[in-house]
Amino acid sequence: DHDGMSTAYQNLTPAQLREEYAAVKAQFDALKAKELKLNMARGKPGREQLDLVSDILSILKTPEDCISGGLDARNYGELSGLREAKEYWADVLGCKPEECFIGGNASLTLMYDLVSKGYTHGLARSEKPWCRLDTVKWLCPAPGYDRHFKLTESFGFELITIPMTSTGPDMDTVEEAIKDPAVKGIWCVPKYSNPEGIIYSKDTIVRMASMKPAAPDFTIMWDNAYCIHEFDGDYVEFPDILHQCKKYGNYDMVYEFASTSKITFPGDGVACMATSEANLEDFEKWIGIQTISYDKVNQQRHVLYLQNRAHTLKLMKKHAAFMKPKFEAVLSTLDREIAPLEIASWSHPKGGYFVSFDAMPGTAKRTLALCKEAGVAMTAAGATFPYGIDPNDSNIRIAPSFPPVEDVEKAIAVFCTCVKMSALEKLGI
Repeated sequence: DHDGMSTAYQNLTPAQLREEYAAVKAQFDALKAKELKLNMARGKPGREQLDLVSDILSILKTPEDCISGGLDARNYGELSGLREAKEYWADVLGCKPEECFIGGNASLTLMYDLVSKGYTHGLARSEKPWCRLDTVKWLCPAPGYDRHFKLTESFGFELITIPMTSTGPDMDTVEEAIKDPAVKGIWCVPKYSNPEGIIYSKDTIVRMASMKPAAPDFTIMWDNAYCIHEFDGDYVEFPDILHQCKKYGNYDMVYEFASTSKITFPGDGVACMATSEANLEDFEKWIGIQTISYDKVNQQRHVLYLQNRAHTLKLMKKHAAFMKPKFEAVLSTLDREIAPLEIASWSHPKGGYFVSFDAMPGTAKRTLALCKEAGVAMTAAGATFPYGIDPNDSNIRIAPSFPPVEDVEKAIAVFCTCVKMSALEKLGI
């Protein structure tokens, strides 16, 4: 343990910095020589989590098991999904079954279809389709989810960055932005936000639900992807956004999304969109042209397997047993290796799938290039911001869920070495 190890980099003399850099570089070269191939890029469940729920595949044993409330799930029909699937999601989200539309395996598809309908035909409250407008703007709390940003960017919308706070999006900025009628919506991941793991406060939710936007068809895209995804501690109760919006006279302003992607199989789950009945009627009019129905056999499989919210929360505790050690490996290593150096900060989430890491400004890209060189794949720098551009070149999303714990430990050791190297370079070695 040499001088630099326990001292903040900013306090070191030029000679000490050079000495530290030589030590860190030697560490990096040793790691590179191992020719590792590790992937911490996407928030995927690990193999053990998929194996944990694989008995769902054998839950439908006879033709009778496919009959649900007198309906044959194997046949055409029921565009909006099985009644039992709606009851399941209403139980999980705290809304009503008649507010739920059940889709295929990906909530992202429902989000895309909704924005697409707004673009081509207009939503129920639109004066005209968004494609007929000169400009459509969309609010993007950042750091946030790259796929959300890409979705609205793909339609040519102008993305407006909204700063995130510890209680959710900066609502002062949001309330100012919605005075512009060209602002048509906002992306939200309200519980264990991607990537910071923030839970929106009650105050943020009330302010969101009671907004009075200039655009009559302003749309809150409430992606509740991690609604029951605690990995550390008990389930955190969370307000139903539909009820809140209805209370403030904005029942049609919100669409909520969720899926079983990280409860059962990400590639073979069931997605839900919850919104007002008027919105659903409008959506179904257009979606019914695109499809006759989604995979109801899979909906039935999930209803029988997951049963209800209480039963699902017990399953989530089993998932947590696999998730928690991986997050502890990441956080304990960062606390030990990086915290004393005072060159970065990071989130300490209790749910969701990510750790949000803020490196020294101007070093995120370099850090990830070094990681790649040493055989560790991470989410691209800038991915958590609109257009993939982080103005500070600082935020990095760490996704520890997929690799086994021992690989997470190896990957985060590489990551720490790369963070140190890029910080030292930035300090002018």
